Order: sequence, then C-alpha cells, then structure tokens
Amino acid sequence: MKKISRILSAALVLLLVLSLAACGGGKKKLVILETAYADEDYAICVAKGSPLLEEINGALEELIADGTVKKVVDKYISGVAHDLKFQENADGLPELKMATNAAFPPYEYYEGGKIVGIDAEIAAAIADKLGRKLVIEDMEFGSIIAAVTSGKVDMGMAGMTVTEDRLQSVDFTTPYAKGIQVVIVVEGSKIKTVDDLYAEGANYKIGVQQDTTGDIYATDDFGEDRVQRFNKGADAVQALVTGKIDCVIIDNEPAKAFVESHNK
Repeated sequence: MKKISRILSAALVLLLVLSLAACGGGKKKLVILETAYADEDYAICVAKGSPLLEEINGALEELIADGTVKKVVDKYISGVAHDLKFQENADGLPELKMATNAAFPPYEYYEGGKIVGIDAEIAAAIADKLGRKLVIEDMEFGSIIAAVTSGKVDMGMAGMTVTEDRLQSVDFTTPYAKGIQVVIVVEGSKIKTVDDLYAEGANYKIGVQQDTTGDIYATDDFGEDRVQRFNKGADAVQALVTGKIDCVIIDNEPAKAFVESHNK
C-alpha cells in the first residue's frame, strides 16, 4: 500500500511539475524584425477626374503646413495629446463620405463604438476645411476602391499606399504619411532577418491582410503558394501565434499595436 502511495505521489508531483512548466513557459512573445521589408506613401484616393481631388489636396496641404497633421500623428503614435477640435458644428452640412477599414490601428479602429485614429481625425479636419460633415463607412479593405469608383463614397482613406495598379483605378492626393512594411515573427523564430525570407530553399508561410500592399509585395516577391491572406491584420497575427504561418508582413504602426497588445 505504501509503495502504491509513493507511486501515486510521484505521479502527482510529475504532473504538477509539468503543469508549472507549461504555465511558466507562458505564451510566446511576438517581435518585429529590425530591418524594414519596404516603405511607402499613404494618400487619400478619389474617383478618377473627381473635382474633389483639388479641394481635398488644398485642405490637406494647409493641414500639413500648419502642423495639424503632425499633431494628429503624434497623438496616436507618440501619445502627445493635442487640443484640436474637429466637426464641432457639422450638423446640417453637406456630407463628405469616406470609406475605410477600421481594423488598422492607429490609423483607424473602433474605440467606444466610434471609429477613431489618424485617418479619422485628418479626414475630420479636411471636412471642416471643406465645410462638410464627415461620414465614415467601415468596409473590407478590398472594397474601398470599388466604393470610391462607383460613387458610393467620396474618398477612401485607410492607410492606403499609392501604387501603380491603384492609380489605374483612382487618383491619389498629396501623401500625408510615410508607411513602412515590416515582418512580425514569434520570438525565437528561424526568421532572423528579412533576407531569410529570400534564402535559397526557404519556404516560410507568410501571412498578409488581403488586398493591402503587404499582400501585393509579398505575392510579387514570394508567389501565391507562400502567401496566406486574411480579411484582417489581427487574423493574420492570430494565425502566427497559433503556428499556422511563419510570419506576418504588415504596416509598422499596426504591427507595433498588435505586438504590444499580444505581449502584455
């Protein structure tokens, strides 16, 4: 009986040790590779030949010149508060409809049931300059250009990169921000640098948000077979965490937000 008790005790101790080891290991952290994958310009898109292009450009250039754009960017990226007020007396004004994909912090995301972020505030400031009431429509990123070209909305603003392909469908304003594409991996990954993705024989599975420039660049560089597309950047990051893919290519600021949130 004592022998059985000792065996049972030993088994319980082993289970406890294994349990503690599992808990102590915790979740694996995410890291962003030091070297950027690519850089790009963000701008607002409007329908080809739209007279709004000149109006929005005029307002945007004023907001860049007077420091408003910088204050908005600093608020969301550096945590520096500003005292600017937007859309305070907009009720009854003609609408300025903007399409976005509100799953791309810090450019656009939901907070308290409202879409906020860099793009939302800059768009509100533009609407003020134009004497319009800003109305934001949230949709899949891949639907934004179609919404603009069909006239469903007046403009698209979603951390959108100016590319030659997109310029065939829409016109872009003056760039208002510089985006950087980065690579997120799990800490301890065999992918140590961006060059590792290009190494001979490399077959890493790369996650991207569908229809973004990360998707475009990764597909061009690595081919369809190595790229897995997700509707949201957060879904791609979750697939990385669960081991379904080896890395995520996405814009730097959302990448930092996703990594910080996961590593808490």
